[in-house]
Amino acid sequence: MDPQNSTNDVNAEENMLLTHARTLRIHTGNLVNRNRLKKKCPSSPSEELRDCIQATLSDWLSMTKPPSEDLTDTLDCSVPQATDVITPEEREEVKVSVKLFLCDPIQSSIRDAVELGCQTLAVSQLDSVIIAPPALVEGDSLTLAHLQPTWEELETLVRSQRIAAIGTSDLDKDLLEQLHTWAQVKPSSNQVNLASCCVMPPDLTAFAKEFDIQLLTHSDPKELMSAAAFQEAVQEGTQDLNVVDWRLEWVLRYSIIVKSRGIIKSKGYLVSARKTNP
Repeated sequence: MDPQNSTNDVNAEENMLLTHARTLRIHTGNLVNRNRLKKKCPSSPSEELRDCIQATLSDWLSMTKPPSEDLTDTLDCSVPQATDVITPEEREEVKVSVKLFLCDPIQSSIRDAVELGCQTLAVSQLDSVIIAPPALVEGDSLTLAHLQPTWEELETLVRSQRIAAIGTSDLDKDLLEQLHTWAQVKPSSNQVNLASCCVMPPDLTAFAKEFDIQLLTHSDPKELMSAAAFQEAVQEGTQDLNVVDWRLEWVLRYSIIVKSRGIIKSKGYLVSARKTNP
């Protein structure tokens, strides 16, 4: 068989899968045990995510059987040997911490992300979820009105016991106080980006101490991944297929931490994208 014809057949199969699908779900698997990324030490969370998407799609497509006549609307892309579920025996020994980056303001995205996170890791509840709202239009400032719909959805998930504790990201003292006063389920944590704040603001520190809110640090950019960067990563992982219609919905980054030792046993990303044109 001509190698060129074989390659063309594979590309045609990939085109068929992605052309028919309306939703794309990517699970990178446990990055602690994976050595397949292009760069051993990514320079930023954005670069790490980009490399993860590219590598996962490339590996998944290389393992995917030719599509049958019944093509699916949802592509679940993961590499079986790279995944890492939590067994019932070890559940009490580990903490599942999540940061959810929203790229789409639709509130159902939060519920979908949490449900997929629980399903993927084989747990009934996430121990903590920190929310990173969608990036605002340049010049706009984050307000309580922006946060309220998102927070109400998180509160619903707390009441249904899908999440144990919920937290925020990059709120100053005034906005954190407004959210704390309004919310029925109070924020348990607030992340602060030390790239723009070398020292924790004293007013934020005092407020957090008074109301038992844990202050954490992070190095994530305001926009974890742009639309162009996502499409480029998908193109690289799928051998330059046409992906301009795909829109990133959300990114869920999880860490599984061994409580007694404080070490990260597993970490990875879940990514969801949707096709904009039917």
